[in-house]
Amino acid sequence: MGGHAARLFLARMDGPPVNGGGETGTAYRVDRVRATVTRMGNRALTPSPNGATVIPARFFVSAGALTGACRTGRGPARARGARGRSRETGEWMTSGRTRTGLTERLAASLSALALLAGCGGGGSGGGPISTPTPVPAPTPTPTPTVNFNTAEFRTSDGPEQHDAVAAWQQGATGRGVGIAIIDTGIDRDNPELAGRISSASADVAASRSLDSPDGHGTQVALVAAAARNNEGVVGIAYDATIIAFRADQPGSCDGFDPANPTTGCNFNDSDIARGVDLAVAAGARVINISLGGSTPTFVLRNALSEAAAAGAVIVVSAGNDGEGIDPAIDPDNPDPFAIGVLRSGGSSVIVAGSVDAASEISVFSNKAGTAASSFLAARGEDVCCVYQDGEIYTETQDGSEFVYVINGTSFAAPQISGAAALLAQAFPNLSGREIVSLLLDNARDAGASGTDSVYGRGILDIGAAFQPSGVTTLAGSELPLSLVAAAGMASPAMGDAARRAAADTVVLDGYGRAYQVNLAGRMQQAAPRRDFARALQGSTRGASLRAGQVGASFAIADPAARDMRSAALQPNRDGMGGQEVLAAQINAQITPDTKVALGFRQSASGLEAGLRGADRPAFMVAQDVGGDFGFLAMREGAMAVRQQMQGWGLTVSGESGLVWTDRLEEELSILPARRNRVSRYGIAADAGKGSLTGTIGASWLREDATLLGGSFQRSLAGEGGADSLFVDAGVEWSPGKRWNVGAAMRGGLTRPETGGLMAGNAALHSMGWSVDAARTGIFASTDRLALRVSQPLRVESGSLVLNVPVAYDYASETATMGVTHLSLSPTGREIATELAWEGNVWGGAMTASLFYRRDPGHIAAIADDMGAGLRWSRSF
Repeated sequence: MGGHAARLFLARMDGPPVNGGGETGTAYRVDRVRATVTRMGNRALTPSPNGATVIPARFFVSAGALTGACRTGRGPARARGARGRSRETGEWMTSGRTRTGLTERLAASLSALALLAGCGGGGSGGGPISTPTPVPAPTPTPTPTVNFNTAEFRTSDGPEQHDAVAAWQQGATGRGVGIAIIDTGIDRDNPELAGRISSASADVAASRSLDSPDGHGTQVALVAAAARNNEGVVGIAYDATIIAFRADQPGSCDGFDPANPTTGCNFNDSDIARGVDLAVAAGARVINISLGGSTPTFVLRNALSEAAAAGAVIVVSAGNDGEGIDPAIDPDNPDPFAIGVLRSGGSSVIVAGSVDAASEISVFSNKAGTAASSFLAARGEDVCCVYQDGEIYTETQDGSEFVYVINGTSFAAPQISGAAALLAQAFPNLSGREIVSLLLDNARDAGASGTDSVYGRGILDIGAAFQPSGVTTLAGSELPLSLVAAAGMASPAMGDAARRAAADTVVLDGYGRAYQVNLAGRMQQAAPRRDFARALQGSTRGASLRAGQVGASFAIADPAARDMRSAALQPNRDGMGGQEVLAAQINAQITPDTKVALGFRQSASGLEAGLRGADRPAFMVAQDVGGDFGFLAMREGAMAVRQQMQGWGLTVSGESGLVWTDRLEEELSILPARRNRVSRYGIAADAGKGSLTGTIGASWLREDATLLGGSFQRSLAGEGGADSLFVDAGVEWSPGKRWNVGAAMRGGLTRPETGGLMAGNAALHSMGWSVDAARTGIFASTDRLALRVSQPLRVESGSLVLNVPVAYDYASETATMGVTHLSLSPTGREIATELAWEGNVWGGAMTASLFYRRDPGHIAAIADDMGAGLRWSRSF
């Protein structure tokens, strides 16, 4: 047998004056279903042999439009009952009676459900509800722990389209929040609502059962809050409490005549107002009114104003006159009832329009028009599914099973009401106006850019509404902690430390909502060094002068041929520069035993090696750990003084420069670099005996605003700064005339300055090392082949110890402080192995390199790096 599309019709009847206020009370009548068999394949409708039109896989239950305070939405077709006039249009349906093959009970059920598709309206919360206990603050980017992608979820229309899962994953289900639904009652036996229909529910028009005569109120409740029970469909706020207020006039739903559009259910403003008042008294956070029609009377407007003042969110349907031609109804604006509700409730009201599965405005939906700033669209077209006896009603035709779906802004409204309930549970501090603001401000844009006259603010986006909004501060303080910029930036010595750490804290957004944030997850790791590229790129030329015991040398770069930032970072193994003069060095022998070296863009360790007469091989990738700070630095000036004594030498050195880190406190963290000062002072002793030479030294590194090159938001670490003590040891051995073997080790202890939320200055322990061997005279007397294995300076242990908010209580609006450790020790460990050759070829200098690097930059997730390079240069 065929499926049946239910269509509703509402007629307005003038009533007696209300409360002596001089205004005419309004009664509203919704008529029974006019059943139609409809079917749609590729949306080209084909009449079946019995004259009906059939839709494979789904039936569309559409309802006729209501005039007055309740207009049940029906999709494209509508009939207005005032004065007995009716008009029926719609490409999906043909008029006809319910097929005789249906049982009387099913016919009655479908008649009622046709009504469902008819009333467009909003929702509210209620029931015997106590203020929810503060829940753990949700995480802006939570890790899913529950699989919501079930058959029940996929059957439901709305949760996926509006990203309800984003809220569910954070524990928001609507539990403890009441949604008041002022409608035609509710099926108290429906298992989808079992145990969640509030005892505060009532018939506000008489003293009858709550059971819905048409099913419209039940269907609205299912869209908002059907249980997540692996059966049927799931609602947006599947744990919410439903407070049902039956408001249809006694007997008005009886006597349905499909040939007479003036027959149907009626609703009085005074009864709707009573439902609004009881909803507020029951503690409803959300009030859903899936009704429509003429402008509300004074008594209802007053009730709506008081509900808004009490903090309720009011959601009302926009109406289903999108294709109507009645001059009294403007399809480009919400219907008069919705406009009246909006004027009464102001910023606590959302007007709900309908969109289809593709997020296109439904043809039957009234548009945003002059209410655009309060208009929000949600799924109201082809919403699954019609229920009978507590389960989805199905039919089998020609071996295929079909279900009924419903249409109308009536069903867009409870999508929004459910979203409001999720926000109310997750963030109990929010007022009704704030919930409305969050839903409107975070709508997904549709139609013309920004707020427009069709979609208003856009389409409901629950996930976006759950994201932090406005300026974020650490809970319990006024300290800003940006969630746009990184919490900090690790230095190369810290590698991928952020990936292994878990340092949780709580921040509040501009609405006072608490969010749990993993500071480590918001750390930006430093990129691996580009030593190989820097060594190969550009061109340099040298010049030297000597006068007596004083010599000077210059390394000059061609700026047009160099990446200036790279040049500034590392012009050669020990110096940096960004101007045409890449580096400069002056050496002077003051006395036979005293030498002095001054350097521009040269490291002090390079000056020390030169004064000692050390001749170490040059490598492109494998670093000499002796000058490694654990971060990139541009040395501005350096000096070293060496005193030769009997059998050993003593060298004192110093240098200053800049630490290069990406700017942290900008919306985009890869903008112009911020330069922080760094200085280093050291002393080293060396001694040699035969072919063996050993060195030992200590140095003090002072950073003005960084921690071993790492930077952090000021709210966490204050102005920054750190002191490091490095101990260096090295040995060189020449076993033969052409052979040289060397090893070096550096160990560091770094203590940060306390500031911000730091709890003490726990030390960082770091280490780096290198081992190399070289042989000269491979192909010619002056060429050299060398092998080095090295580990750049790496933080072996240590963390930033922070006293941060770890929990937040909404009731008292206080934060609980606790100590958390932000580990700065990486999981990766870079080991670089490089084979290098240098010599004179074709009148120029040639350097060749072959290397393999494991965990580049101390980042375990990066693939191992390998490569080869060749560079040849000649002076002219």
